[in-house]
Amino acid sequence: MTGYDMRSILKCVRCGTCRSVCPVFDVVGWESASSRGRMLVAHGISQGLEVDESVLNSINMCTTCGICEQLCPSGAAPPKVIENIRHQLVLQGKMTQAQKDISSRANELGNTLGETGERMAWLGESGADVREKADYVYFAGCLGSYRYPELTRRTFDILKKFGVTVLKDEVCCGSPLLRTGSDPLALVSRNLEQIKATGAHTVITGCAGCYTTLKNDYPDDLKVIHVSEFLADRLAEMDLKKLDLKVSYHDPCHLGRCNGVFDAPRDIITSICDLKEMKNIRERSRCCGAGGGVLKGYPELSLELSKKRAGDIPEGVDYLVTSCPLCRTNLKRGSPEVEVLDIIDLLEMAMEQKP
Repeated sequence: MTGYDMRSILKCVRCGTCRSVCPVFDVVGWESASSRGRMLVAHGISQGLEVDESVLNSINMCTTCGICEQLCPSGAAPPKVIENIRHQLVLQGKMTQAQKDISSRANELGNTLGETGERMAWLGESGADVREKADYVYFAGCLGSYRYPELTRRTFDILKKFGVTVLKDEVCCGSPLLRTGSDPLALVSRNLEQIKATGAHTVITGCAGCYTTLKNDYPDDLKVIHVSEFLADRLAEMDLKKLDLKVSYHDPCHLGRCNGVFDAPRDIITSICDLKEMKNIRERSRCCGAGGGVLKGYPELSLELSKKRAGDIPEGVDYLVTSCPLCRTNLKRGSPEVEVLDIIDLLEMAMEQKP
């Protein structure tokens, strides 16, 4: 355990503030499923606690949503401690099957989904005139490439009008590995080599997991923005028409709370239609339940977390909008009564309404 982790653990005064906001504790109810409990478990591991299945579950049920760190009065950072202790355990060969699968798939296939098909197939005809060099490069991500290929292609078609290029041999950004304790260096190096080859100074992505990884775990000289930030600055150039809709917006944890991107998605939404906010928003937003490897490792828990978040959707909205494909995937599971859209879907609806 690093000195930083131990200092963070010792900052914890066991006040229980985190218990009142931890989404996993809210569902599971056990102390070991709360941020406070996990800090105690992490400290126990550092002192020789035997790592059995219950310990692995405690450490790996955390979605790394960061609301505990946001509200901790002592300044502790449980998500970072959890990610680091996961890494230390993985180095010792102590991990769940889900962790093994995420790592092996990413390193062998370039994606965490087990897909063997061509990653960039989503480009279709849009790949005919991709620039070799550009100031901006679009990073599609695993989910964008394989689960939402049409949305990804349409996103790039919009970005391409502003001179944005794409990586033709993109691989997983490494976020799922970092969150679950594995080493993403090979993937990071492969992506970095391509980014440098394009000459781009800025990477654009539509995935919150890709965003936080590219921004915080890649070299500091790489500028990273979310697609909503890029397009919010160019709304005047897009000739959008107002829609007679009411929508609500879900803040992805790794885009909003962890990186402060709150306004750009809302600027896009309010330029198009009425925004009716969810019960818990911005820094206090509830987690969708998918992050930190929880959707893969604990799908039933992840579903319950999604249902809890769905309870924050206000009545009378036409759509729930978000800015992350992982959030969208899990929110669709937990809120089948309300259709879940990516913010690009909403943007395109306004573009299609042009006279």
